[in-house]
Amino acid sequence: MAAFEWGSRRLSCGIVIVNDAAELLLCHVTGQDHWDLPKGGAHAGESPREAALRETREETGLALADAALLDLGRFAYTARTDLHLFATLQPRLDPQGLRCESRFTCPTSGRKLPEMDAFGWFAFDAVAVQCRPKLASVLVSRVDLPRVLQQLRRHAPVAA
Repeated sequence: MAAFEWGSRRLSCGIVIVNDAAELLLCHVTGQDHWDLPKGGAHAGESPREAALRETREETGLALADAALLDLGRFAYTARTDLHLFATLQPRLDPQGLRCESRFTCPTSGRKLPEMDAFGWFAFDAVAVQCRPKLASVLVSRVDLPRVLQQLRRHAPVAA
């Protein structure tokens, strides 16, 4: 299904998953040299929250609780895309147990490959090195990960 367009801009929705050790869960993008959040385009009729939960489930296998999400808002992301982010505080689960269900066809081999091929926990200050500059800019300059963690600790229940 094609991603829904909000006005003339595409909307990508995702979840910033943090733990009490001030680490962020990132997904390695198959065939690329960077890591990313579980995120993707909203489908027609899908709210940003629904899209973020679906994308996270498809890209990590995690079925997160709607009630555990903190709405961080919508950010200008690229020339044609806005990014709507949510955050949640989770226990430090073993990333080896995560699996990506979303597949794409490799242009060189024709094989179906997972969108994400590895998962890991990274200290907040590693975002600038591990992620592409546009995402790093949002997470470092506009989201303020340490403040989000403090807010989640105060108000959001930790999901099991």
